[in-house]
Amino acid sequence: MTEIHLQVTASDDRLDRYLAQQLTQLSRSRLQQLIEQGCVQINDRVCTAKKIDVKTGDRIRIEIPAVQPLELKPEAIPLDILYEDDSLLIINKPAGLVVHPAPGHANGTLVNALLAHCPNLPGIGGVQRPGIVHRLDKDTTGAIAIAKTDFAQQHLQAQLKAKTARREYLGIIYGAPRSLNGTIDLPIGRHPTDRKKMAIVPVEKGGRAAITHWQVKERLGNYTLVHFQLETGRTHQIRVHSAHIGHPIVGDPIYGSGRSVGVNLSGQALHAWRLTLQHPVTGEAIEVTATPSAEFNTLLEVLRRRTASNW
Repeated sequence: MTEIHLQVTASDDRLDRYLAQQLTQLSRSRLQQLIEQGCVQINDRVCTAKKIDVKTGDRIRIEIPAVQPLELKPEAIPLDILYEDDSLLIINKPAGLVVHPAPGHANGTLVNALLAHCPNLPGIGGVQRPGIVHRLDKDTTGAIAIAKTDFAQQHLQAQLKAKTARREYLGIIYGAPRSLNGTIDLPIGRHPTDRKKMAIVPVEKGGRAAITHWQVKERLGNYTLVHFQLETGRTHQIRVHSAHIGHPIVGDPIYGSGRSVGVNLSGQALHAWRLTLQHPVTGEAIEVTATPSAEFNTLLEVLRRRTASNW
């Protein structure tokens, strides 16, 4: 990793423009990427807003990760296929499966599995993330769509941007919300001091709009099964929003309360339950429902038995 330190002597320009003027060896798009990834700090605080203005006297630190090219290899990893044709693939992702290679996860990912299943996939949507339209966290299970052509990639991403694709989740949370439903409309950005976490961050400090709709499906004593619908798709969105209102997802190792539920969980009890989108070629509505994992269902049954025994 390379560190660059700058002291702003005279400027009222926005951050990405200022950095492009000072660091001519880096492209502006690369600098914007570094900002969005939380690699830039202003006065010792992480800044993920490229349009924020820098002022005279500001201290800027840029951390440039070492480039580690990843050689993607096909791997015969079983896939639970929910839908497939020449343009589109939707699978039910298991817990523990990282979506795409990254430092620390060079193989054994969904992308490695896809390369074995779809030999023509390389290059669609990017060298390191071929076919990937949206992501699920490593331990979040459920429906995820993969584009098998460039046209499908662009079409599906446009649907996500236009908010016409519908992504619904099931999650088990701590506590019992007073209301039966609600909407959490709070911007999310990189945590100001811990770049591995996300947090509620004001828009003026780099947060991005994030909207989560939720509805109680079943009350389970001091736990609740909740149906979530994403209007936006920020990193860790449901997990951050739930924790912020005092009802973290059960088993969440980052945003959870650390309380034990008495069931051995591999990660957060969050499942991408239903995915609805428009087929990129035919235009027909595609609705796919992913069966929750055995672990998720076991947790539900344990909580139901406990609730019944307390009546």
